[in-house]
Amino acid sequence: MSGIYLHIPFCKQACHYCNFHFSTSLNLKDSMIQAMVREVEIRHNELHNRHLSSIYFGGGTPSLMVQSDLEPLMEVMARYYTWDSDAEITLEANPDDITTERLKMWKNIGINRLSIGIQSFNNEELRWMNRAHHAEEAFNSVLMARDTGFHNLTIDLIYGSPFCTEELWNKNIDTALELEVPHISAYNLTVEENTALHHFVRKGQASEVETEASERHFLTLMDRLKEKGFVHYEISNFGMPDYLAVHNTRYWKGGHYLGIGPSAHSFDGVVRKNNIAHNPKYMAALLSGKTAFEVEILDAATRYNESVMTGLRTMWGVDVNTLRSIDSAMAHYFLNQIEPGIHKKWVEKKGDIYTLTREGKLWADNIAVDVFWVE
Repeated sequence: MSGIYLHIPFCKQACHYCNFHFSTSLNLKDSMIQAMVREVEIRHNELHNRHLSSIYFGGGTPSLMVQSDLEPLMEVMARYYTWDSDAEITLEANPDDITTERLKMWKNIGINRLSIGIQSFNNEELRWMNRAHHAEEAFNSVLMARDTGFHNLTIDLIYGSPFCTEELWNKNIDTALELEVPHISAYNLTVEENTALHHFVRKGQASEVETEASERHFLTLMDRLKEKGFVHYEISNFGMPDYLAVHNTRYWKGGHYLGIGPSAHSFDGVVRKNNIAHNPKYMAALLSGKTAFEVEILDAATRYNESVMTGLRTMWGVDVNTLRSIDSAMAHYFLNQIEPGIHKKWVEKKGDIYTLTREGKLWADNIAVDVFWVE
């Protein structure tokens, strides 16, 4: 089965740390929805498997959209694809957008999973991030979602900010556990270029992320969620056994998906298509019946490196047989290069599968770089 990702490129305001593609002006919203509908019509044949197991509305902030925005997208997908009643249909939502009326509307059009961008349950930290919601809204948004019948919920949390002490981080985890959400995505704050945070750091108005503190927070998170029965199935993602994200797992396992909207990516196993990250140019192309993507045909080295990078981030690990199917010499190279990680007890080997240990997860990027194939 396949999946579809739809990028809604609008936000109420810019978070200081975010470098995703979005606009804070909704003036072109109607034309954007028309262009995205047109893109599904033009490109629907690119998914050879017309039966979907997941649909994902990301952004941006999809929860800003009203029913008349989302319905045409659901309708055009239903025209070309099928999906079962239990297919995962996710919408990313900010707490300040969540109302009982909107929750009912989302359920009525087929949304059955919400990804709520909480980031923190601390007001001071939320203000520093320039989030539009406050802590009470964050807490209540989860309660409202559950009361409206949304039981497949995930929340986002961020650690590593200057405000994120051990005490605060444990309180954030406490609150998430109190809310009994079945899935948590937790990300280490990073200073990305072309963000307000990057500007503040350059000007000395904000400090760099403290690596040691972030590592402590990550270890605390892993240990506490493991105690509660969460499966740590990807570096930043933890789910109860029946709540692992179907859509994102497809990315990490190299599955096929179609990306709709500006900056969205598509992948069919060999070819990646990257939509332009420019709203007016994207709309102009699609509304005139053209496509708006660049094509990248993955060579063996790129396929190897992506398999290694994504595999090491997950509990499914890197299968040497997969690497052999790409290139036997590259598989042999991996086996040699991964040995130091095994010696340091950062990597565990079970048959032909290589996964990261608890301590190894702290060094995931370094380990991946060590085994990357460089021409």
